[in-house]
Amino acid sequence: MTFRNEFFEKNAIFLLIGTLITVAIGGIIEVLPVFTIETTVEHVEGMRPYTPLELRGRDIYIREGCYLCHSQQIRALRDEVERYGHYSIAAESMYDHPFQWGSKRIGPDLARVGGKYSNDWQYAHLKNPEEMVPESLMPRYAFLQETPLQIFDIADRMKTMRDIGVPYTDEDIANAQVDLLAQANPNADQTKLLARYPKAVTVSGNGEPTEMDALVAYLQMMGTLVNFADTNTERLRQ
Repeated sequence: MTFRNEFFEKNAIFLLIGTLITVAIGGIIEVLPVFTIETTVEHVEGMRPYTPLELRGRDIYIREGCYLCHSQQIRALRDEVERYGHYSIAAESMYDHPFQWGSKRIGPDLARVGGKYSNDWQYAHLKNPEEMVPESLMPRYAFLQETPLQIFDIADRMKTMRDIGVPYTDEDIANAQVDLLAQANPNADQTKLLARYPKAVTVSGNGEPTEMDALVAYLQMMGTLVNFADTNTERLRQ
């Protein structure tokens, strides 16, 4: 072994060649799985891309650093499943760029928060968390309701998502603003919106979408797309 080390240490060219071979092997091992990723992520019924309003809500969620206190990853452990619901599966994050799994929980995990509370509760909680949960350490986000939602570039945002693999169609992108406004207005006709995005939750806006409307739409979607009713989780309780 000493002789082999000395050989490479005394011959710079062979050391360089050996280094390149080692790096090439390591690179191949890391890169090859990328081309087979589609075979490792299960496709489950119900998963769909985010609606335009949900997509903007997710942008705001990331911008405000919500991921620093809330994970979106329920582990396959008995106590977590009993508290939060079915453990997270990879397919639920297939359209997330980047995903929001995380591991730090100053606040509860949000992977299954959608539909757990009403729209009114979500609005009130974002405005003044302590009013809804007295022990909450969460800052107030009342300003979001006073901040008009930027929507002029929503089609471009969806095109960018499509470029990295999210299957938005030309029809989805062409109707981006229409769908966004429909989901933000309880009095609008949501027929076409729901045809394109099943289970989209209409928020309690007034037709002039705010950043809070978008964030609530995103929160109300979390964990609602996949139906786990037929999934066997009994093994987690044994």
